[in-house]
Amino acid sequence: MNQRVLVASNRGPVSYQFGADGSLTTSRGGGGMIAGVADGLAALGPGGSATWICAALSDADRAVARAGDNGPLDEGLREGIPVRMLDIAPDIFDRAYNRVANSALWFLLHQLFNTPSQPRFGREFRRDWEAYLAYNEAFADALTEEAVTGAGGLRVLIQDYHLCLAPRLLRDRLEGRPGAARIGHFCHTPWAPPDYYRMLPDEVGRALLDGILGADRAGFHAERWASAFLDCCAAVLGADVTRTVLAGPGPGPVGRVTYRGRVTEVAVHPLGVDAAALRERARAGDVRAHAGALRRAAGDRKLIVRVDRTELSKNIVRGLAAYRELLATRPQWRGRVVHLAFAYPSRSALAEYRAYTDQIRELARQINEEFRTADWEPLVLEVKDDYPRSLAACALADVLLVNPIRDGMNLVAQEGPVLSERGCALVLSREAGAAATLAADALLVNPYDVTETADALHRALEMPDAERQRRGAALAATAAADPPARWLGGQLASLGPGS
Repeated sequence: MNQRVLVASNRGPVSYQFGADGSLTTSRGGGGMIAGVADGLAALGPGGSATWICAALSDADRAVARAGDNGPLDEGLREGIPVRMLDIAPDIFDRAYNRVANSALWFLLHQLFNTPSQPRFGREFRRDWEAYLAYNEAFADALTEEAVTGAGGLRVLIQDYHLCLAPRLLRDRLEGRPGAARIGHFCHTPWAPPDYYRMLPDEVGRALLDGILGADRAGFHAERWASAFLDCCAAVLGADVTRTVLAGPGPGPVGRVTYRGRVTEVAVHPLGVDAAALRERARAGDVRAHAGALRRAAGDRKLIVRVDRTELSKNIVRGLAAYRELLATRPQWRGRVVHLAFAYPSRSALAEYRAYTDQIRELARQINEEFRTADWEPLVLEVKDDYPRSLAACALADVLLVNPIRDGMNLVAQEGPVLSERGCALVLSREAGAAATLAADALLVNPYDVTETADALHRALEMPDAERQRRGAALAATAAADPPARWLGGQLASLGPGS
């Protein structure tokens, strides 16, 4: 039977821009979720077909969506995946995306609220919540149209916290129709425990959980996030929850939730990297050129590298503070190490993110002012996104610093060891989902403890070459064990062949 797959996500695998002459140009959508899903879909093989439904994010995207009246499919950049963009009203999109998904749900799931002042759920939030519902309904309507117009064997993969309501909305729309779809939802972020989750208004907290439980399977990157979701289902909904124990940090089911007469399986699917493709990209001329420039600038000094977006969860400020403490308490490293900190702008529409970027810039300035000499600049901060330069830095790193406050997975922690030319030491937050698989060979740290992080950086810098290479090789092998094709393939297989 022909196997059909529908993917739904806020951001899609292709975006459009207007050129100077008004013509449309395209580029590939960014982010780890996009890369993982796109690479996985590309491996469907013969007899499979996929369609990707996403929101129009720019004026150019909306022009493309309106030209097709939200109906005809447009070819995406990745392996010919058809993409359907939804022209959601800008006000609805802004309220749903910026005010609910990114200002409320992101902060909740990462446990980042400054609780003396945030969150505050008043009448304005209720209006924003109505927009979030309308946004999810737009996706459910589009998925329903695709589901009822095609052949059977349909599996639907709904992505992330932007679309928590969509599984239940789609399930309700397909109720009673022949050949009902098998639905999966995957959360790429952490999940908050019940005591924190209950900060949401009661009706909102219940609706989010109920929405995800409209799926046949709910997936997470790490067992701790899946377990927290199960805890919330039991505590907030009073659902019947049964649990299983994974034999290791790899994929597998961790429990089942019975609610409203349906059973949803909750499972773990760690996402790794396509090591062969990543290494091939790193051999390209633009990456090699950056590597040469970075090597000349650093000379024979050791390199500490970090590559992040300026998201509050990435903990860049404490990472810089740890480097400052390293130089202050261990003067032997002055002049012998350079920290390359690539912190690319993120969510600049939110005031908190703009302020955080300013804080990063100011601390970087202070570190250089305090420690620089005539022939040594201790810190190089770059805030302009440059993917080839990031790959080059990872290839040259002696130490990779990944210290998020909380992270669903974190692909940089896996990409760095895969790209490393000499083997790198990884200083990794224990709060990253990747810690579940990389803990044995990384130097784990409490992301709030600046002194512990500084100590770990010192240990990593003085690590013997043989130990660093051994650890780096083991980290790279672990990262390559669950490439995107296996990650997505495991989810599809767990949903069965469709109806």
